[in-house]
Amino acid sequence: MTSCHIQAGHADSPVILHVPHASRSIPDTVRAGILLSNDKLQLELDESTDTATDHIAIRAAELLASGRPRPWLAINQISRLVIDPERFPGDDEPMNAVGRGAVYTRTCNRALLRLEPAADAQRLMDSYYQPYTAALTGLVDDRIATTGAAVIIDVHSYPRHPSRFENPNKPRPALCLGTDDFHTPGWLREQALDAFAPLGDIATNNFAATSTSQRRAPRTRPRWTHSPACSQPSSPTALRKWPPTDVPTQTRATLLPAHAHPTHPRPHQTERCTPRTC
Repeated sequence: MTSCHIQAGHADSPVILHVPHASRSIPDTVRAGILLSNDKLQLELDESTDTATDHIAIRAAELLASGRPRPWLAINQISRLVIDPERFPGDDEPMNAVGRGAVYTRTCNRALLRLEPAADAQRLMDSYYQPYTAALTGLVDDRIATTGAAVIIDVHSYPRHPSRFENPNKPRPALCLGTDDFHTPGWLREQALDAFAPLGDIATNNFAATSTSQRRAPRTRPRWTHSPACSQPSSPTALRKWPPTDVPTQTRATLLPAHAHPTHPRPHQTERCTPRTC
């Protein structure tokens, strides 16, 4: 069983909208290993969760289905405080340095979330992380086999103010388009910038392959595409959260334009991939 919920799109669509951090759900067996009080856990979830990004992706898929092949959805149905599927599983994960690798041991304000080292880390990896990456890898395999490509768009959000483990000097625009020299070809970057131009406050940031597969590219994140013969352009997209975080669905839906579906011919790349470091 996997927490990666896949909602089928059109058979001809290579596009996968991936939502890894929208859920606040923590199974009771996992909650038992978290050191925070209930009140402090809710505050941590408020800051860590990419609130409503699942609603944004669902609405985007509905809008895109009008005249274009409906994209596929892959939505994580458990909190990133259980496992974070967008982290390396080993010691080479940069976010291990702040206790926020595949299994978090620190909160956003650097307090202890779990004992260090986490006693249940391997169980969480076996029960949640590995099944998740296997499910998403299977979806990407299927899209490439069927359409010749998989265009993965990660949907994220971030608070207006940085968490304590983040660089306080980096800009926090209304929208940040994560890009990578290998996984984000120029045509995809330009189409994304054009699609979101009405927001005005947009920045691009080198997230270096937020959507890739460890199985065929051990130095990429997360672990579900095809390298070295990559045929899956990708771009993580992060919206700055509004205060309060429970923005009405109608407002959120307007952020995803109906013409955001990629139209450029599918590329076939052969370079090797590199990891993101933030």
